Amino acid sequence: MQRKTILILTAAFILAAAFFSCSEKNPSYTADTKTFRETQEQLKKHLNEANLSPKTRWAIVNRIANNLYTAGKSNEMVLFLTEWVENHPDDTYNAYWLLMVASDYLDKGAVPVAEYYFDRILQNYRDLYVQGKSIHFMCLEHLIQVSKTPAHRISYFNQLVSRFPSNVSITEMYVRLAQEYEKEGEWREALKSYSMFLAQPDASTIQITGISDAYSSAKKMVDFDKSSKDWTFESLESLETSVKKAIKNYDWKSLDRYRSKVNFFAMSWKTNETASNALENFSMRNYMVGQRIRYSEKLDETSNPNEAYLRSTGWTPYMPVWYLYFRKINFPADPDIHGRWEWAGIYFGEKI
Repeated sequence: MQRKTILILTAAFILAAAFFSCSEKNPSYTADTKTFRETQEQLKKHLNEANLSPKTRWAIVNRIANNLYTAGKSNEMVLFLTEWVENHPDDTYNAYWLLMVASDYLDKGAVPVAEYYFDRILQNYRDLYVQGKSIHFMCLEHLIQVSKTPAHRISYFNQLVSRFPSNVSITEMYVRLAQEYEKEGEWREALKSYSMFLAQPDASTIQITGISDAYSSAKKMVDFDKSSKDWTFESLESLETSVKKAIKNYDWKSLDRYRSKVNFFAMSWKTNETASNALENFSMRNYMVGQRIRYSEKLDETSNPNEAYLRSTGWTPYMPVWYLYFRKINFPADPDIHGRWEWAGIYFGEKI
């Protein structure tokens, strides 16, 4: 059975026969054959000739590497190419040779070693183009896939945005960059990236693999950051006490103050919070005047350290039961607000 090609690339930038003129290993063409040995010796002899042009030297080195790979000697190919780069630091094509090395390691599943070489190319060698494809771009694409370090991924995403804006979706890059900043705890940079994402014309419609509701999530964070946050409470107990007191006194003005001014929702249990009809901006006055409203003495048993539900009744004849939803604020970007509590929404009807 024929073995797969040495270069495993994502579909976005597969380069047909980019590196190897004979892209598949041929078990019958081994390094033990006389023809192979003679060919390699002749090529190395030519390689040592003086006054070779860069293109001629490239062709010879490439042929030697191709022959080794085709003969099933990829380890020897890697050794040959790495020694060549070490001994010829001024070779214009060193990024090309090391990309062949990195691709071979990736093909073998040696991901950390491949990652090392992809990053080395970026750090130490000028860019080259292979069949119209930038080697640096290919390295960045691979590194985004294999790197597990947020700090490194931040650097790679930023390079893609700044150096290759026409090769990637800038809208998607800003979202992914923001997520990496979050992992690093760089909240100001994360919010900046989310803001830049929201400013893109396709932000509200883009579908990003592995990220659901990117637009809604980013907008909530940015809007919350820009808000006064003066409706938050130090603890769940203080929030619960204040809301109950306002209901008891039919103090709709206080209830309006206590409600979150950003991302507040009012919906049935079956509705998604991101649905357009879930976000409501109304006054509690419309539902308190002339009504007999009651609330449970204790929070619902499904409440937990981060979320709480207060059952109440009597709001409207057609939907009397409301569960007031209290939420612990998760917003590390502002340590003074992070961990406080807010009245974040209302669920209509009995719990499902």
